[in-house]
Amino acid sequence: MATTRLHDLRRALGIPADYGASRGMPAFREARRLVLAGRDPTDGKPVRLTPAAARAWRRMRDAAAAEGVTLLPLSGFRSIARQTRLIRRHLANGRPLDDILRYIAAPGYSEHHTGRALDIGDPADTSVEESFARTAAYRWLRRRARTFGFVMTYPRGNRHGIGYEPWHWCWRP
Repeated sequence: MATTRLHDLRRALGIPADYGASRGMPAFREARRLVLAGRDPTDGKPVRLTPAAARAWRRMRDAAAAEGVTLLPLSGFRSIARQTRLIRRHLANGRPLDDILRYIAAPGYSEHHTGRALDIGDPADTSVEESFARTAAYRWLRRRARTFGFVMTYPRGNRHGIGYEPWHWCWRP
């Protein structure tokens, strides 16, 4: 998506022009090549990642399974258009923009656009809520995810001003 169009889109949503700079967040391009990495167990929707991120995800998922831990893919690639629809839906429901931007990155700034970010669940918790931090999957990820190139982008008190997201992991080889 062209930079001017993205700027206009963010302005139309009420997102400040200095959003990325003020939060220390880079802009991301949308991934061009994606593969199926699994299906969201809650609704069966496909979870897509770049080929390399999908391979790393499968290795990590299989290693966890070998240790008796189940990692579930909940969400992967998200287009700029989808990110925009999410924000518009919350705005239409009366949620204040500042509150929305604590948990949903502005269009163009979501790691999900890269096809390398993955929201992960556990059979006991697929809610993408802080409660995920009390699961076996989360404890395993904290110990082992870095081995596979995955990092939790939004820990408590992160510099980006995004709320704590223990379920959100990004592949950074």
